[in-house]
Amino acid sequence: MTNQTNEEKFSSRLGFILTSAGCAIGLGNVWRFPYITGKYGGGLFVAIYILFLLILGIPIVTAELSVGRASRKSVMRSFDVLEPEGTKWHAYKWIAMAGNYLLMMYYTTIAGWILLYFFKTARGDFVGLKSAGVAQAFGATTASPVVSVVFMAVIVALGFGICAGGLQGGVERITKGIMVALFVLMVLLAVNSLRLPGAKAGMAFYLKPTPGELTLHTLPETIYAAMGQSLFTLGVGIGSMGIFGAYIGKEKRLFGEGVTIAALDTVIAILAGVVIFPACFSYGVKPTSGPPLIFITLPNVFNHMPNGRFWGALFFLFMTFAALSTVIAVFQNIIANFRDVTGLPLKKSCAVNAVLLIVLSLPCALGFNVLSFVQPLGAGSTILDLEDFLVSSNIVPVGSIIYVLFITARAGWGFDGFLSEVNTGTGLRFPGGRASRFYMGVVLPVLIAVIMIGGYLG
Repeated sequence: MTNQTNEEKFSSRLGFILTSAGCAIGLGNVWRFPYITGKYGGGLFVAIYILFLLILGIPIVTAELSVGRASRKSVMRSFDVLEPEGTKWHAYKWIAMAGNYLLMMYYTTIAGWILLYFFKTARGDFVGLKSAGVAQAFGATTASPVVSVVFMAVIVALGFGICAGGLQGGVERITKGIMVALFVLMVLLAVNSLRLPGAKAGMAFYLKPTPGELTLHTLPETIYAAMGQSLFTLGVGIGSMGIFGAYIGKEKRLFGEGVTIAALDTVIAILAGVVIFPACFSYGVKPTSGPPLIFITLPNVFNHMPNGRFWGALFFLFMTFAALSTVIAVFQNIIANFRDVTGLPLKKSCAVNAVLLIVLSLPCALGFNVLSFVQPLGAGSTILDLEDFLVSSNIVPVGSIIYVLFITARAGWGFDGFLSEVNTGTGLRFPGGRASRFYMGVVLPVLIAVIMIGGYLG
């Protein structure tokens, strides 16, 4: 069996940055970040979030990138290469691999709905509908097993079709185009929202610090929400960042690359709020979290907006790009893992996994209709909720803890090896010394454990 990962590399640093940022930038940036920012104190939450992004998210991204670059392999082989003989760090690879599949088992269904809504909005299907009519339209979408399965399958086929073109010819080339289009659309949408009559009130709600509203009761909730968002937004813990580390050279220090990826992710998240809150305030529509925000609240907003059909279509096109950038990145990780295990050629690996992902995604796509009686987390819950809980509250935090322990433990790769790798090249230097090792090996695992416990309590 031959390893496939170290045979490929990005053609440019820009390709690496945009593809890695595309992995991090996804649906959570648009419907989760704006909502929790407004819920937990506006600008004050943003400040706390950025703090935790610096002290929690970026170090973990850096750790994962370093393991990938040092090993030149996917998560299915990276621990095997770097771990001391006789240790069992490599056992985590099966959990990481499962995490990638689980994430895509529900993400592809949501991405399929978004693609459908781009066509429906561009066609004018929501024009003239009242709030109840828009809600009913979304209910009809999720209630149709054919619609959900077909558009999920389209997303899977599109994603693996791009990956079949190879790292440079498919993933890097297409993702660079998607990310450029995504940024352009985001700026256009933000400028349009800022021109609306209620923009000032919406922006004040969104970003104006409101420390007076925080109490001893709400402050811990705000800090916890900021911690969770800073960890989950970057897509760490399942090797999706590590695989891109395996594809880059040694010219740049990885700490600076992690900062750049996190900065792009944060810019998109903040811009999403600039799009959403002024628009909602202008037309008296209350923003809500999760699917209702994207599929019910915002179509209502666009119905009230001048040229709303045009702006709505642009928004769902942006959302399609955001979802697809994550799908392509995670699919690339899945393909690299799969090829490292099986040794199959690229196109055959893509074909096998396309069929596999369609089959594995059926429970989620059917969980709102044929399998709606399955409510694994209690009344009203869905299969999507279970899959999201397994990834977000279990695999991501566990994987993040394993990565930071692996680079700091003497029985792991070791902090010296990590520092040597992460500080090779030019750019921001990762600090060394006992304090840094203690922080990475003790403080970070405790913070991540707090996030994990909070997920269970929630």
